[in-house]
Amino acid sequence: MNGFLVNPIFRIACSSCARLVTFLMVVGLAACSSAPPRPKPAELPPVAALLATEQAWTLQLGESTALLQPAVAGSLVAMVNRSGSVSLVDASTGRRLWQAEAGAPLATGPGTDGRTVAVITQANDLVVMRDGAQAWRVRLPARSFTPPLVAGERVFVLTGDRSVVAFDAAAGGRLWGQRARAEALVLGQAGALLPVGDTLVAGLSGRLVGLDPLSGSLRWEAPVAIARGANEVERLVDLVAPVSRVDDSLCARAYSAAVGCVESTRGRVLWTRPAQGVTGLAGDAQRLFGTESNGRILAWDRASGNPVWQSERLLHRRLSAPLTVGRVVVVGDDSGLVHVLSREDGSEMTRLSTDGSAVIGAPVLAGDVLLVQTIRGGVYAWRPR
Repeated sequence: MNGFLVNPIFRIACSSCARLVTFLMVVGLAACSSAPPRPKPAELPPVAALLATEQAWTLQLGESTALLQPAVAGSLVAMVNRSGSVSLVDASTGRRLWQAEAGAPLATGPGTDGRTVAVITQANDLVVMRDGAQAWRVRLPARSFTPPLVAGERVFVLTGDRSVVAFDAAAGGRLWGQRARAEALVLGQAGALLPVGDTLVAGLSGRLVGLDPLSGSLRWEAPVAIARGANEVERLVDLVAPVSRVDDSLCARAYSAAVGCVESTRGRVLWTRPAQGVTGLAGDAQRLFGTESNGRILAWDRASGNPVWQSERLLHRRLSAPLTVGRVVVVGDDSGLVHVLSREDGSEMTRLSTDGSAVIGAPVLAGDVLLVQTIRGGVYAWRPR
């Protein structure tokens, strides 16, 4: 299964409520309309500027949404806007290699292996493009909130009814489908879907499952969180993207319930710990990082799950999922600021500005460029100086 490579995917989550779907229908929570006023965001000190950076380039794509995070394959980045425009960009220069139209507003961000780009429209169409032209499209049986995964000459889709479906990337033929146990509610947020060696890993409810990418057969499953509570909302424990992978260690977050790490060769749960965040995780071989719903940033020991440090310097700033790059941890916020923090203690290394609108998903690394996309459609790229 050569070429079955990891494509990072990421998302900003609503910190006041989950957008839920009952299989094919999105339903609102009444609690959202009566949510208390947002606490005042923490005051920011002057920029520390302990890490020198320079802006490499900027690009304007057009208005976007929180679900439409970019996807990286090496030094190439696939990006979209709300209306359905799809672009493949060389991250080293900011040059747009091609631009194409999906023909409808988009429901998910793109997935790409650097050649093929796949998106899902709000009309449930999976649209696959190559070299700036539409290769094929197919109607999906249910809505999806997770970017397609393009790997190993296949396109994998995780739908809102907890089905995983595989298509041939070249011709569009359906190869197999795997459906999990039905649940009343699922989260309207990007879920876990990634390749790990010769295994396709997906988040189904509170479980990471390993599937054979050739047949869809189940190889293992590992519970990160177990549904508990008095009603359907309290029992919602969907896993959210991104998932942190280092070799055979996979660490994931169950929405507003827990974080945990799994050994991916056999699906053995290494540890789990209660946690209240709603965005995915990032990490390296020693540590795991995540942001909580109130803006607290936490670091855990990757091997044991023991807390290492926590930082409250960005409280109530509605933080994205993090990105780890060498000795720093990077998070975006809903005012368009990008915070570069020390992995050792969470202290500020530098702070970067965009257009003042929320950063979509986790910041990403493409080649040697740190990159974010904003809700207003701005793309900003920096390099270390």
